[in-house]
Amino acid sequence: MGLRATKAATLQVWLLLITLLPGLLSSCATNTQIAGNSKARGYTAEKAMVVSAHPEASRVGMQIMEQGGNAYDAAVATQFALAVALPVAGNIGGGGFMVYRSASGQTGALDYRETAPVAASETMYQDSAGNVVDGLSTDGHLAVGVPGSVDGMVKLHQKLGSLPWAALVQPAIDLARNGVVLTQKEADGLNSSREAFISNNKHMPYLVRSRPWQPGDTLRHPDLARTLERIRDKGREGFYAGETADLLVKEMKRGGGIISTQDLADYTSVWRQAVEGTYKDYKVISMPPPSSGGIALLQLLTMVEPYNLHKYGWQSAEAVQVMTEAERRVYADRAQYLGDPDFVQVPAQQLLDKDYLKARMRTMSLAQATPSEVVKAGELQVHESDQTTHFSIVDPAGNAVSITTTLNGAYGSKVVVEGAGFLLNNEMDDFSAKPGVPNMFGLVGGKANAIQPHKRMLSSMTPTILEKNGKLYMVVGTPGGSTIITSVFQTVLNVLEHDMTMQQAVAAPRFHHQWLPDELQHEQTALAAEVRATLTSKGYKLEPRGRYGRVDAILVLPDGTLEAGADPRGDDAAAGF
Repeated sequence: MGLRATKAATLQVWLLLITLLPGLLSSCATNTQIAGNSKARGYTAEKAMVVSAHPEASRVGMQIMEQGGNAYDAAVATQFALAVALPVAGNIGGGGFMVYRSASGQTGALDYRETAPVAASETMYQDSAGNVVDGLSTDGHLAVGVPGSVDGMVKLHQKLGSLPWAALVQPAIDLARNGVVLTQKEADGLNSSREAFISNNKHMPYLVRSRPWQPGDTLRHPDLARTLERIRDKGREGFYAGETADLLVKEMKRGGGIISTQDLADYTSVWRQAVEGTYKDYKVISMPPPSSGGIALLQLLTMVEPYNLHKYGWQSAEAVQVMTEAERRVYADRAQYLGDPDFVQVPAQQLLDKDYLKARMRTMSLAQATPSEVVKAGELQVHESDQTTHFSIVDPAGNAVSITTTLNGAYGSKVVVEGAGFLLNNEMDDFSAKPGVPNMFGLVGGKANAIQPHKRMLSSMTPTILEKNGKLYMVVGTPGGSTIITSVFQTVLNVLEHDMTMQQAVAAPRFHHQWLPDELQHEQTALAAEVRATLTSKGYKLEPRGRYGRVDAILVLPDGTLEAGADPRGDDAAAGF
């Protein structure tokens, strides 16, 4: 790309950061201000856009499309760039999910979720008395699932890519060698994880240094650059075989992990059929199991559709109560029925049946809360993460990609593969270590999500695309562990029911209920004082929490212009042309 284009791209990113200021202010404003008539829009572009958790990754994706690449090429390049620029969640040592919609309306989903190693077992995180051992599934080498990100990107490129593979990996190599300037959030994250990096590695990881990281410092990744070069030159074999695989397996043996050379050789990502449904005049396209996100989102939208949320008003007591009661019932179903469809029968059709969902809401009363202890999974006739990152892409032809990818917890297991320079996930915690025992996000799982060799752990990731009148309308998703589903749910409704711009919708403060624990969690400014008082009087236990989720979304405006929603909770940024 020429110098002029490079300068233009840089200017676009800085312009976006300026446009985020109203979003930052609005996220701290009162409910009336958020839901008012202000129509401040986010960054807009005419032809193509990338919205991701880091300006450098968004820039890389945009440049790929400027060079003639499509949305799928840009997705591959952005995934690898995030592995460098956002080590807290971007990865090659984790996995993820992709939903796509082609310009012609074809849809699909790619599952590159991690899998359990062949040596994994249902009780591997329990002691001899059957008690779950704290930290065993979250910290260190035993918490690691077989990574899927590289295989996923290879599969995506083989099926839908257009530019040469090497051209898509090279920008991440350049970032790794030249380094990335740390923001305040990134410096704070590395510093707060310093002791965890030291205690969970048998060597001193390069992410640790003697003095604290400061914003403005440059973090370079020389070992990761060499690993990415092997991926550039050898594709899948550059990660799952040869030197990189040897380094990973050696790291496992060093720390008591169980991933083997055979586990790496056997891993394969899977193309799946996207789960689809409707909300009023909109078509919703989302991720199927082993993500619970798509089914849960469609359940939620179907449950609240009969209620006049627009008339109730944004974050009114009535709207919050209807949405909370739907969330309570959906998360109960999630715990009972959802898991890896290659191992358990997931009753997707029954879970999405409109009559079933209508019946689930009949036990709701606007007069009072429904205690979670009396809410069980629905009766069906069947047989038996917070640090993630999301990016949304639309290319000039109208192809759209929604990808959520993760290491699970912040910096995953905290294990850095010595000599290879990348972090490993702690996705094994997303299995049910024991039925009925919550994971790090407080989510309770059942037998359907028990640990088995080669099985994919259940996820809440909800990459989603919406159509309106048969045309692309919205691309959306977020990190946030168990809050992912409800964050996407609220963002969609903010636009469809409360007439927000895309930027307003992602910046608006959020609330969350996940059945267990029985509490309505909310960001500090999400609920007005009178709303809190009303909900408390009806029996809701309100639990304030810090800001969560980093929604990155794109809205297609009536004239075809693309509007970004880049979440001010993080360093998220859009780039486009």
